[in-house]
Amino acid sequence: MTTHLNTTPDAAAAGTWRLGDRTVNRIGYGTMRVAGTPTDPKPKDRAESIAVLRHAVELGVNHIDTAAFYFLPTRSVNELISTALQPYAEDLVIATKVGPGRSRDGGFEEYARPEELRAQVEENLRQLGRDHLDLVNLRWGAGLERVPGSLAEHFGSLAALREAGLIRDLGVSNVTEEQLVEAMEIAPVVSVQNRYGLTEREDDALVETCGRHGIAFVPFFSVAAAIPGALPHGDHHEAGQAEVAEVAQAHGATPAQVRLAWTLHRGDHVLAIPGTGDLAHLEENIAAGALRLTADEMALLDGIAELS
Repeated sequence: MTTHLNTTPDAAAAGTWRLGDRTVNRIGYGTMRVAGTPTDPKPKDRAESIAVLRHAVELGVNHIDTAAFYFLPTRSVNELISTALQPYAEDLVIATKVGPGRSRDGGFEEYARPEELRAQVEENLRQLGRDHLDLVNLRWGAGLERVPGSLAEHFGSLAALREAGLIRDLGVSNVTEEQLVEAMEIAPVVSVQNRYGLTEREDDALVETCGRHGIAFVPFFSVAAAIPGALPHGDHHEAGQAEVAEVAQAHGATPAQVRLAWTLHRGDHVLAIPGTGDLAHLEENIAAGALRLTADEMALLDGIAELS
């Protein structure tokens, strides 16, 4: 029997995963939108952004995703994190990304060379006010398209910084399975962060590979298809809306919550980092960690892949 979702938000309701040598709640927080978005000429109110970050931690979030290249002309996400959350809680894991670079006017610059990654790591250290970074993902490619080729030299540079004590754990982002294997041969990989969701199923096999190796799979944009205008391409994202709505109604949940819950049901090693700059949406996202889907509901939702 399907029961209605208890909407009391508590990140612990999603369960936990061992991320490197740290235990985190499986539902975390992605900070890309906390300052606003590049397409919105008016940034979020600074006090509101700080309140959202603090409330996320109050609700049990102890895995936060960020990057030094998350900024607007008058807002730096890392600076907001530093202001809102220092002194940092001992159990808080802040994951960041390096690779892409952005100019002061916000445009993406040429992808970093291996020897330039140290400067990006140090920039994150300064902005966050840390003496080491908990987790650094090598973001392969500046955009969302998968970029072929070897990442060995770049990942090797980060592995050297890990040995030097600047980084605790390493991950990769926007990669193929072959690139993950290549990275694993250089240094331990604790997370893979790729675009993935109910109607973004390219990485089904990679999700399983990560599970076999005890690597966290951390999807981004997993709820974007539930937000009108959030995805820049593809009519196929309209597929499955009726099925998602049916499951959402049964649980007294929103379509975005169902999409989040579906990703969490893909395996205990799958973590969620939904992003928002809104307090109410933050609570909805975290409450989704308590949503338990039945086998029939998962089968219904899994079938959407054939429609998209």
